[in-house]
Amino acid sequence: MFRQIFLFTAALLVLAAPPAVAETESTFEVDAYVALDAYQGLVEEHLAGTLRAIRTLAVTSEAQTGEWTAVKPLLDRLSDELTTDATVWFALPDGSYASTASGQSTETLSDRAYFPDLLAGEDVEGSLVVSKSTGHRSIIVATPVARDGKVVAMIGVSLRARLVSQFVTEMTDLPDNLTFYALDSDGQAAIHRNPELMFQFPSDLGDPSLKAATETILSQPRGRIGYRFQETDRVGVFNKSEATGWHFVLVQIED
Repeated sequence: MFRQIFLFTAALLVLAAPPAVAETESTFEVDAYVALDAYQGLVEEHLAGTLRAIRTLAVTSEAQTGEWTAVKPLLDRLSDELTTDATVWFALPDGSYASTASGQSTETLSDRAYFPDLLAGEDVEGSLVVSKSTGHRSIIVATPVARDGKVVAMIGVSLRARLVSQFVTEMTDLPDNLTFYALDSDGQAAIHRNPELMFQFPSDLGDPSLKAATETILSQPRGRIGYRFQETDRVGVFNKSEATGWHFVLVQIED
């Protein structure tokens, strides 16, 4: 892990360094893509690790009882181990649920866009919500609990988007002239180095060139963009994640 972090930081320093006279645009792109892929991999592994953890819990006898009281100790332990979670929750097919943050809820999850996928036996990784339990802007990672081929419950983690962004910043030691963000398929910022811009739609902010850049990011699997935002010119690279469907972006803020 330390070696991966070191290589990532080194790539960022290359990207952020003042260009030599002989440096070409292609050299910039190579260095930028190395950093982008490392940053994307860091986030994807964090989400995937969370998914692996709850998949493991989903096959336990406690989870398969479908009883909150039976599975609660396991979920409490997971909640304590995760540094970026808002809450861990346990839901039933009717949408009723309980969470480690507030216990049994009077709310329902049946109206969440991701809920039909869980009912169909599919995992959820990267859906954006404002948590009903905590009010935090959250990233959902969830898995169904199946018994005899039938979904009897769901286990989910509402990762705090702010803490995921903070995790990336701390792990990469980004220089001040670099920023990162990731857009979901609707163009909403799932994570962002600037917490004030999380869950915003970049297409609705600033210069028209930012809107055009956002359209490019959402329509192409990988590429390079330039735009103007907050009175500064910016250039960056982007890549679509097969795992989450997010579009990861790494941007250099130019003087």
